[in-house]
Amino acid sequence: MPLPRLAALGRHARPVLLAALALAAGLALPGRHAAADDFPRLNGERFADVRVDVRPLIAQGNGLQAEALRSDLTAALRRSFAGRLGGRGPVLVVLVRGLSLPPYAGAQGGGRGGLGGGNQTDYLDGEALLVGRGGEVLGRHPQLTATPSSYGGPWYDPVSERRRVTAVANIYSEWLRRQLPAD
Repeated sequence: MPLPRLAALGRHARPVLLAALALAAGLALPGRHAAADDFPRLNGERFADVRVDVRPLIAQGNGLQAEALRSDLTAALRRSFAGRLGGRGPVLVVLVRGLSLPPYAGAQGGGRGGLGGGNQTDYLDGEALLVGRGGEVLGRHPQLTATPSSYGGPWYDPVSERRRVTAVANIYSEWLRRQLPAD
């Protein structure tokens, strides 16, 4: 799929695309690259928006699941950061690098007294990026979230897999809110 021309993108999409392309290419431009785990305080400024980049998952062939995750994680981030959105500050971009939802069939020997649980765990691996208006990465915070697979509800329910995606997105978002500077 060809990339859209920068001129055709909206004003807010250009910096996000530039930052994502630089990250994908592994570029570290002098003065435009923040140190790992460096996430500056906003000093009262609000995020201009939140975005979720799932292109790495799509490239791995996880298109439908990636799009579901993009939708769920975007909604979760908007709820979690509601009081910190709507300003003229940088954009909060979550670059999702991995999503693991192993097969789950209820308790499999790991639960206490056979009351559910098991040892299956869902993982969401991503990195929060603070992206300035010019597309520069001002800060980054890698995060791996582990969620019990049972959070999707009964394994035999046809929508269990979809609920697992929603659950891991919600938990990732809440942990990210707690980890980033609050001002």
